[in-house]
Amino acid sequence: MSSTALAVEVRDLVNRFGQQVVHDELNMSVRHGEIFGIVGGSGSGKSVLLRTILGLHAPRAGEVLINGDVITGLNSAELLHVKRRYGVTFQHGALFSSLTVLENIELPMLEALGLPESVIRGLSLQKLRLVGLPDDAGMKFPAQLSGGMVKRAALARALALDPTLLFLDEPTAGLDPISAGHFDELLVYLKRTLDLTVVMVTHDLDTIYRTCDRIGVIVDGRMISDTLDGISQHAHPWIREYFHGARSRAAQGA
Repeated sequence: MSSTALAVEVRDLVNRFGQQVVHDELNMSVRHGEIFGIVGGSGSGKSVLLRTILGLHAPRAGEVLINGDVITGLNSAELLHVKRRYGVTFQHGALFSSLTVLENIELPMLEALGLPESVIRGLSLQKLRLVGLPDDAGMKFPAQLSGGMVKRAALARALALDPTLLFLDEPTAGLDPISAGHFDELLVYLKRTLDLTVVMVTHDLDTIYRTCDRIGVIVDGRMISDTLDGISQHAHPWIREYFHGARSRAAQGA
């Protein structure tokens, strides 16, 4: 498969902190239009991998391509141009507490679009409604929202510039099972409606089974990728324990 056929490609990535090797020539490919889940044990480097892909961490070796373009080693101005092509949500929402929800959504637009504020306000309301939040939630501050509403508000901000690529860091962490299920349904709906490609770091087995087209598992410093059916048949001990343990059986309704 050519690089241009891939939304994200990681080639021979090496991340090392002192004597600790986190990624040892790790490779990853994400196809356009899929939800790709990244899983792994504690300390396997899931967050480091995401930060590297986003250009927030410089690897020791290897390169990252987004839509066929190498982004590793870009300067700040060049990287800013790339960042406007994707949306990101972080584990705890990372909304600005001093801004209302609508102001949080508007911020990327104000920085990038150069449109009148009245137009931007209308666009931000559209994003708010797109993620299932009522208009009055836009006037509230993040501290006034429930955990599930914060996740949706962060998702609305990530969609502010109409990206085709979305990165999510533990999107359902801290949510009760019902709220997490509703968020999963929203994600699948948005992926289909907006033709999104989604790369998601998660440990939530329910989310994995409900949303992911393929899974990348970080083990021994590298990544093993496959469909859910394929990865569940892999012989690696950690993978077998993760996908065949009691929690996995519960997530599958077994």
